[in-house]
Amino acid sequence: MALTVLVTGASGFVGSHLARALEEEGHDVRAMTRRPERYDGAGTPVRADVSDPDSLVEAMRGVDAAYYLVHSLDSADFVEKDAEAARAFSAAAAEAGVRQIVYLGGLGDETEDLSPHLRSRRQVEGLLGSDGVPVTVLRAAIVVGHGGISWEITRQLVKNLPAMVAPQWVATRTQPIALQDVVRYLVGVLDNPDALGRVFEIGGPEVLSYRDMLRRASKIQQGRDVPIVVVPVLTPELSSRWLSFVTDVDTATGRNLIESMDNEVVVKDDTIREVVPFEPMGYDDMVRVALSDRLRAGEAV
Repeated sequence: MALTVLVTGASGFVGSHLARALEEEGHDVRAMTRRPERYDGAGTPVRADVSDPDSLVEAMRGVDAAYYLVHSLDSADFVEKDAEAARAFSAAAAEAGVRQIVYLGGLGDETEDLSPHLRSRRQVEGLLGSDGVPVTVLRAAIVVGHGGISWEITRQLVKNLPAMVAPQWVATRTQPIALQDVVRYLVGVLDNPDALGRVFEIGGPEVLSYRDMLRRASKIQQGRDVPIVVVPVLTPELSSRWLSFVTDVDTATGRNLIESMDNEVVVKDDTIREVVPFEPMGYDDMVRVALSDRLRAGEAV
């Protein structure tokens, strides 16, 4: 059945692909953006901002389901901003009679000392459902695809550095997932009675350290291995400055991501495979697709 679906962050990394996929499925997509006059993606652009509760009222009118794909990771006070935005979104969705909110959050074991970034993602999960709208949460680690910040860090590091002096977090394990598979899960849980009000963990088929990911990406992208020497004295502050020096990721975003890289982020429960059954892409294929998409967009690898 065709639904009216609101996609926040519709011009972003995941949102732009999701809006197109939903439209291809026959849904009426409202692409929420602060600058609709600049939007040229799938769906009908609607002006709204999660930091402006009043703007959400009209954007939500007549909406069956809403995807929440925004964050304030590039701000020093992102925890407070994201909490306020989630409260406003929850209230507006409840007032409009929205039947489902779908949120893309982050993996991480709650028994560990989660980073501020991952703790914030957990807080947002709870706040989005605080006014009674059923929330479906998909928790992911690194999403590999052209245009994603985490993937760009990997791509630029292996491109710019013939060898790396890297922080200790390169030994941390993670479970990357392809952008295309994230979108497939996001579409698959829409209006799915088995997904309402539930939290799912999503990931690709391989658990890898960041070191493994860098080395395998380098072999595919550069045709060579990249030597990596771990230096345990690099603090998050120094690591973020290192990243901003060798990549174009800004220091604030880099630091917030780096603080999360000490946390192991792997799938512990693969129930999602029963609700949205398919075989996710392996890491090497993710890298090849991301590089191919970059070339197709007219950008050098």
